[in-house]
Amino acid sequence: MKNESGNYPQFSTKMQPGSGPALYELFLTALRETYWAENHLVRTLPVMKAAAAAPKLKKAITDHLEETVNHVARIEAVFDALSEKAVARKCIAIEGLTKEGEAVIEITGHAGPVRDAGIIMANQKVEHYEIANYSGLSQLAGTLDLKEVSEILDKTLEKEKNAAIKLTEIAVSEINQKAAKAS
Repeated sequence: MKNESGNYPQFSTKMQPGSGPALYELFLTALRETYWAENHLVRTLPVMKAAAAAPKLKKAITDHLEETVNHVARIEAVFDALSEKAVARKCIAIEGLTKEGEAVIEITGHAGPVRDAGIIMANQKVEHYEIANYSGLSQLAGTLDLKEVSEILDKTLEKEKNAAIKLTEIAVSEINQKAAKAS
């Protein structure tokens, strides 16, 4: 059965309880979507940075963009460790979250603290998705006895958690109060 977007994963093996090959294919599908997502973020984070006004927020986005480039490299290392070709599969979740971020820029009209608060919220949604995603990938890698892969994914998971914390700190210490006064 396909959904409206036609994006249900297609497996060459049937999903059976305890079926290693099917679980491995599920893992690969999620990894390919993550690869697409990180590459997509490399293209969309500069838009967020350009729309932001606060220097701390611009720096946080710049730092995360640099980390995201490293995330792409780590995923490529995972594909190499698995002897799999690094192939991206469209991630509709990240596509939707980045479109939501673009909408925030559009509806806020001009750069300032309200837009910055919206950009932070949009980026936090992306970070939380990525945290859940990398956590799940690491768990699957562990189940599949892919220790090296799990360790690589855990490194990125920690970077995503740190990025989410940094965004929260900027929101709480500066942006949200300025946005409240600007309203």
